[in-house]
Amino acid sequence: MRATRACMRRVVPPQWPPQWHRRWPSRESRASLVRPFHGSARRAVIKPFLLADIGEGIKEVQIIQWFVEPEARVEQFDKLCEVQSDKAATEITSRFDGVIKKLYYEAEDMAQVGRPLCDIDIQSEISPEDEALTTPPAEQAGSPSSAQQPQEAAKEHVGKAAKAGAPEGETGGPSNSGKHSSLATPAVRGLLKELNVNIADVNGTGKDGRVLKEDVHKFAAARDAPPPLTAEAPTGRSFYSDDEQQHQRTISLTPVQSQMFKIMTRSLTIPHFLYADEIKLSSLTQLRRRLNTHPTHPQKLSYLPFIIKAVSLALEDFPLLNSRVETSDNASEPPRLIMREKHNVGVAMDTAQGLLVPNIKNVTSKSILDISSELSRLQTLAKSGRLSATDLTGSTITVSNIGSIGGTYVAPVIVQSEVAILGIGKARTVPVFDEADNVVKAEIINFSWSADHRVVDGATMARMAERVRAFVEEPGMMMARLR
Repeated sequence: MRATRACMRRVVPPQWPPQWHRRWPSRESRASLVRPFHGSARRAVIKPFLLADIGEGIKEVQIIQWFVEPEARVEQFDKLCEVQSDKAATEITSRFDGVIKKLYYEAEDMAQVGRPLCDIDIQSEISPEDEALTTPPAEQAGSPSSAQQPQEAAKEHVGKAAKAGAPEGETGGPSNSGKHSSLATPAVRGLLKELNVNIADVNGTGKDGRVLKEDVHKFAAARDAPPPLTAEAPTGRSFYSDDEQQHQRTISLTPVQSQMFKIMTRSLTIPHFLYADEIKLSSLTQLRRRLNTHPTHPQKLSYLPFIIKAVSLALEDFPLLNSRVETSDNASEPPRLIMREKHNVGVAMDTAQGLLVPNIKNVTSKSILDISSELSRLQTLAKSGRLSATDLTGSTITVSNIGSIGGTYVAPVIVQSEVAILGIGKARTVPVFDEADNVVKAEIINFSWSADHRVVDGATMARMAERVRAFVEEPGMMMARLR
């Protein structure tokens, strides 16, 4: 018992050093050190999304279709709409996260570069580069009505329709400008233009209400069907009096036609001269047949890749035909020739939108198979209306294979950025005399050259054409020049 009491007397609580009490803060001090958590404020502002400059001097585009509608939520890189310029169709994508508040254009409207396409309630941070897409130009910023002209015009149109006695359901109901109200391929849109049909009047039978060619033809046939004859048809000459009258209607040029109108009008200032020749295709036909029926590596080659390569090889000896003329508005400054090293051969293509001329870049470094593959790519994009501005610009000389449709001779027209163009006629089999004066069959094709007579003389053009003819008639010479 005594030992236990002694031990109990020795156990004392530890004494903390005084400096420890000074280092540990009090409860009040700890509370003052706590910093509340807070996040950055959400960037929420409604701003107009401007149509950016597409390049190539394009000032306006046509709205093909919208992929969004008011109150639709979008994220960065979501598709907003598809537009058709003078050269190609392009999809416009969003640069911001947010909610669409307003569309300034309907499908088929013409949109001006630098003007608002839509209003977006932006809910993400805006970089200085993206800020330019929401800031109208200085001359437009002071005019509040300029950004709203398309929308105000639509309201005015609806107001006039209401005053004319239109039913309330047709004017006060929701707009038929939703995501699927005007879906159609570029080929169908070309047909709509041709037949002067409003896509909004056609009931689409395709997927998601997409308008098909059959829908357009059916609508046009019903619209243009003659009224049923009455039981008592008029007799004599008066029965035909209505049919003898000329009926006219006015339609607008498509974007491709508008661009062609401008380019061909400028081409009128170029003095053309024509040079034509006949080319024998027998040797090239035999070579194509061997390549296309090869037992282990069959190819699918047409005449065109060989002809394009022959033109490029000839340009190495006649670089003048790959140049362009540069003139100045200043009369005291003489015109100049711009010599170009790379051979970018343009190929005229017939599409649903009209004539398009994409080009094969740097043909000098490409093989026959490379040229054939690039031709297939461009033709596929041209049919779907997806050629890019890069595909459609930079051509140095053009080849137009009009013979794929028909015709023997053609007088092709030069554009201002080139000094020569080759038109190819239809291949045909004709009787000819051989070296022993025997009549034999031969496959003949006609080449028609046009050149700018301001800088290209007839002798130079004839020598260039003769060199191309030699390469096509003797493919072995062309193969010997390949690198």
